[in-house]
Amino acid sequence: MDRQQEFVLRTVEERDIRFIRLWFTDVLGVLKSVAVAPAELESAFSEGIGFDGSSIEGLARVYESDMIAKPDPTTFQILPWRGETHGTARMFCDILTPDGEPSLADTRNVLKRTLARASDMGFTFYTHPEVEFYLFESLRTDGPLVPVDQAGYFDHVARGSAHDFRRAAITMLESMGISVEFSHHEAGPGQNEIDLRYADALTTADNLMTFRTVVKEVALEQGVFASFMPKPLPDQPGSGMHSHLSLFEGDRNAFHEPGAQFELSKTARHFMAGLLHHAAEITAVTNQYVNSYKRLWGGAEAPSFVCWGHNNRSALVRVPMYKPGKGNSSRVEFRAVDSAANPYLAYAVLLAAGLSGIEQELELPDPTEDVVWDLTPGERRALGIKALPQSLDEAIQIMESSELVAETLGEHVFDFFVKNKKHEWDDYRAQVTPFELKRFLPVL
Repeated sequence: MDRQQEFVLRTVEERDIRFIRLWFTDVLGVLKSVAVAPAELESAFSEGIGFDGSSIEGLARVYESDMIAKPDPTTFQILPWRGETHGTARMFCDILTPDGEPSLADTRNVLKRTLARASDMGFTFYTHPEVEFYLFESLRTDGPLVPVDQAGYFDHVARGSAHDFRRAAITMLESMGISVEFSHHEAGPGQNEIDLRYADALTTADNLMTFRTVVKEVALEQGVFASFMPKPLPDQPGSGMHSHLSLFEGDRNAFHEPGAQFELSKTARHFMAGLLHHAAEITAVTNQYVNSYKRLWGGAEAPSFVCWGHNNRSALVRVPMYKPGKGNSSRVEFRAVDSAANPYLAYAVLLAAGLSGIEQELELPDPTEDVVWDLTPGERRALGIKALPQSLDEAIQIMESSELVAETLGEHVFDFFVKNKKHEWDDYRAQVTPFELKRFLPVL
């Protein structure tokens, strides 16, 4: 037994932890949980916990349903919302087959495989997400959603529920070892943003799954409803998860080159070129729901076109303002990802796209200084600016022919993802919407 496992067992005993929740995600990024008693923990570390994988979205077919969840002791944290006495803790799990091999359907393993590929090239992948979400007075699917306030970007509302909510959520996150960098009210009524501090991509993905759970728990405590839906309100901004990305070689930021344009190295420029080259192929993963395309094509600073720029918030890939003398802060920002993405798969395909650019030494096109949404289609064509997919159906069709996405996700996850999303599109396409009834019923 290693030191980390011993630390977990000792903490469970000393802190009177009665339940340990073992967490993992299905292919779509929905959190799953099974609780074990302290007496079973040592066995869980050595052998894992068996479960029926065929009952989890995309995890296993019925005839190969036995799966094993093996907890990662480095992810152990006490859940603060479960109380001080007789507490509950959680650990993320790696999913294994009965013979102890990593499951090809485990999305955490998809990211770990891609990170291993980066490591073989000498890189560590760091990410920093800006997570947006809405707070509503209650969950409603049969009437208009009512935001908790009518505030806007950076607004400070005296006695406002949103900043009380953010304070409670951040306190809870930091008590679980998840560092928060910024928080503020976003542009939409009831819309908020909390930015997590830079971490390696696997830690970030684990933190994001915890983040969503914490936000939902705090919302329940405060009698409101939190939603990470990409576009819950048709006339308001959608919720994105702009992600800042960088590669490090040891302690050195591989994206930084003093004196270069925007202080970006050749490695960074090739990485960005890879992101742009593969952007359409990976969109189904970074924006995985039919509703995601209401955000991408709904204006309000959502990226719709494949281009990059320095401090250009209409671009898909943005180079933030660099800080002289702070080379380790050099990074690029990918703005398409939405808050409902599976973070393990999203960061895996972003990394794979960037590494492909480095390996092929793809050339970065000229930056776009114009506000891309204001250009005419002809002007965009003249500049060589292509559009992102405009629907989930289009995104899936493009992804189906992508070798990069197929190799990154692996055959099992790739096939399930495509099949699931085609079903979603068919279900969506079959709906008769309120828009159609209002527009056509009176006149046809």
